[in-house]
Amino acid sequence: MKITIGRIDKADFPKLILEDIDLKVDSGAYTSSIHCSNIEEVTIENESFIKFTLLDPEHPFYNHKEFTFKNYTSKIVKSSNGISEKRFMIQTEITIFNRTYPIYLTLSERKDMKFPILLGRKFLNKKFVIDTSKTNLSHKLKYTNK
Repeated sequence: MKITIGRIDKADFPKLILEDIDLKVDSGAYTSSIHCSNIEEVTIENESFIKFTLLDPEHPFYNHKEFTFKNYTSKIVKSSNGISEKRFMIQTEITIFNRTYPIYLTLSERKDMKFPILLGRKFLNKKFVIDTSKTNLSHKLKYTNK
């Protein structure tokens, strides 16, 4: 049974220390993405890592915390304006509808975007059905059950 998700919602990313972060459901995007700044590939003792800061100083949830991931990949992503670019991708966890799922997120500088997180088809597929007339279904559920 698929869960109905609206066009926008809020979710938690426990490993990234983010709670109630705004997200937009984007069935046009294949992968999910998160807004980061200072994305940098570094080598420490012959091992590669990806370093980044979540969000940017203008965002109300910005916490100056720098994250370093050893397990990451990169992929070519074509943006909505048709331009292809190399993006780094991490695996983390999302808590939505009171359940925690693994999720792959591409790291992207989304400074001009209203929503710091986009949920793409790869994550939504087989789990959710989208009702574009609804919003914050998971967020409402989270606070109803407390």
